[in-house]
Formats: sequence, C-alpha cells, structure tokens
Amino acid sequence: MNILMLSDVYFPRVNGVSTSIRTFAQSLARMGHAVTLVAPDYGPGSGQELHDSDEFEIVRLPARVIFFDPEDRLIRAPELRRVLPELAQRHWDVIHIHTPFQAHRLGVRLAERTGRPTVETYHTYFEEYIGHYLPWAPVALLRLVARRLSRMLCHGVDHLIVPTAQMVEVLDRYGIATPSTVLPTGIDLDEFSRGDGAHFRAEHGIEATRPTLVTVSRLAVEKNIAFLLQVARRLVADFPELMFIIAGEGPDAERLKRLSKEYGLDANVRFFGNLDRRTTLLDAYRAGDAFVFASPTETQGLVLIEAMALGVPIVSTAVMGTATVLRDARSAVVSEENVEDFAAHVSRVLRSPELRAQLSAAGPVDARGWSTQGLMEQVVALYQRLAQAAPRKLAASKPQAQAAR
Repeated sequence: MNILMLSDVYFPRVNGVSTSIRTFAQSLARMGHAVTLVAPDYGPGSGQELHDSDEFEIVRLPARVIFFDPEDRLIRAPELRRVLPELAQRHWDVIHIHTPFQAHRLGVRLAERTGRPTVETYHTYFEEYIGHYLPWAPVALLRLVARRLSRMLCHGVDHLIVPTAQMVEVLDRYGIATPSTVLPTGIDLDEFSRGDGAHFRAEHGIEATRPTLVTVSRLAVEKNIAFLLQVARRLVADFPELMFIIAGEGPDAERLKRLSKEYGLDANVRFFGNLDRRTTLLDAYRAGDAFVFASPTETQGLVLIEAMALGVPIVSTAVMGTATVLRDARSAVVSEENVEDFAAHVSRVLRSPELRAQLSAAGPVDARGWSTQGLMEQVVALYQRLAQAAPRKLAASKPQAQAAR
C-alpha cells in the first residue's frame, strides 16, 4: 500500500505522538508498504536530520514557532498551498492524519481532491491539556472549545483510530459520530530488549546498591511529575540514599528543578534531559529498581510498555490510557494518586528483592500483548478496508458510528 501520514509534530520534538508515528511508519515500511510522512521543519541546529529515516520518506515543510508553546512548530499556510497539488498528483491508498492542526487541514483538502479515505488518530486528550498552555483563559471555556473542535475535526474524516477504550468513551461523551477502531500503537519488542543499567549507574556515579527510581516523560505540568517529587521527598525519610532519575525535557523543567531544591532533594534527584532512545535511554530504564509514573492524561502510556519490556518493576497510577495498559499486568503495582499510598507501594518494592524479581520477570511477558507485529496487521486491515470502499460510501457511513463501534 501507499500510505501518506501527516503530522504537526515529529522528531526532534520528543513526545508520545512522535514515538507513535515513528513506530507506525517503521513497522509498516518493514512490512513492505510505502510510507511518506509530512511533518514540520524544525530548522538548522535542531538535530532533525538525526531522526530522518531511510526506511520511509519524510517531507519537511517550513514552519514557525508557536508563541505559547515554543517547543512546537506550525507549518506555514503558504507551504500547505504549495505542497497540496504536488501531493495530490501522487497515488495514495489512504491518508493517515496524526494531529488536528495544519496536518488535518492538509489531509482533508487532499481527500477532497483525490477521493482517498482519511483516518485520524486521536493521540491527545486535549480537554485536559489545553488549560496548561493557555493559563490566562477560563478553564471551562477552554474545555468547551476543545470539545467543539474535537467534534468538528473528527467529523471531517472517514475513520478514527483511538488508542484505548477509555478514549472512545470520552469521544462518545463529546457526541462524535465518526466510526472508530481501538488500536494502540504498541512497541517494537526487539528495540526494547537491550539496555545496561549497571553501565548507566557506573557512568553517572550511582552506586550499584543505591535504591533508584526512574521515570521517563515529557516534563510538562499534565505529566504530574511534581507528584512524584513529593513521593520522593516522603521516601527519603526511609531511604536516605534514594536516587530518582528523571529522563526527558519540556516546559515544566525549571519549575520541577526548583521544587526539587525546595524539597531538599538536591542529592536525590537527577535530571538527565532527553536520552538516545536506542542506547542511553534503555540504560536509564534498566538502572531503576522501579519505574514510577502518575500521569492522569495519557491516551495510552507507551513508557509503561517500554518499562515492562525491559523488565523494570512498575509502580503507577491507572487513569485513562494507563488503566488499559496496566489492566491484568503482573509487572506493576497500581496505586491511587495519594503521596502516602504511592510511597508505601514504592517502599514495599524497594524493600523486597523477591517482589522486584517477580515484577521484573512478568514485564516482558506483559509487553508481548503490545507488540507492534500483531497490532500493525490490524492497522493494515483497516487501511485496506477503507481503501476498497467507495468515497461515497465512506461519507454516507459517518452517521452509523455507534453501530460501527
């Protein structure tokens, strides 16, 4: 198949959406499909060339910085007009949109010109995110806007891919009538079979016997890392040598570093920024005696699956997408979002080598259910079904969403 993917975000911008897109594109290319990704150009010095791939085509379009979110880029409108006829001349079996901004506009216009079906992945729970980026606006108004925009955008495509059943329930509450399929991204298990925790500890002066926690996340308010710092502060009373490794970057980094200092955790918390996903990030995961996570807004929670695959014991809340990932997982201890309860669960894991060994051994087994191999076969089947349907039939099927689900 010839698959066109469109996104307003991709590496070097590190987040779950970028990771998911790369996993989709690489997996499909390795299955023999031709994939083209259209994404923003982050400019000289961004390091984006390190993330370009010879497995699938990447078309970078000039973009501008977004004033309230300088990490991200918005593709310039003239570039959309320029590239539209070029892309329309090429044959696509399906157009897969990953984000709801310029990429969505381009995808819908291409579909109008070519008659090709559109599928869009609902990656982000915007209702819970938007208030953190526009703090001066009333939260109730922002939520209303997020819901209305979601309805408008989702009704503009032929089919939705939703990572978890919890997000389907959210979209149902919004009144979205577009047919949807629950298809998580998953991970390439081969990529998460390596990593050397002992090497990471030795390289960074962390003693082999030092109790160590790790989290991997974009450093943003909605990821709830401040809660994990409160947990670390509580644990230090019982584990004075505790080390908490935080891997990732983001707009909340400076506030989190200030909180760490205010909590007296200078000797117990290390911020490592973004690590190479093929090498040092794997080492960082494996360096932990436990992986801790407490984000309440994940549509999926890929880092939990990565920790499972690497055999790192998990202590996490289970909300939204993470509830799906952790359901029936034998590699995780689930906690409420309460500092005392969460700290008690972590303490139990740190004190018991037997429990850690049990959770660690279960991780790779749990992760098998999230392998990209089986999941991508379902994606291809969906693409083929959409490609074989007549455009008129696709348009007519939208009101039948509930039956499709």
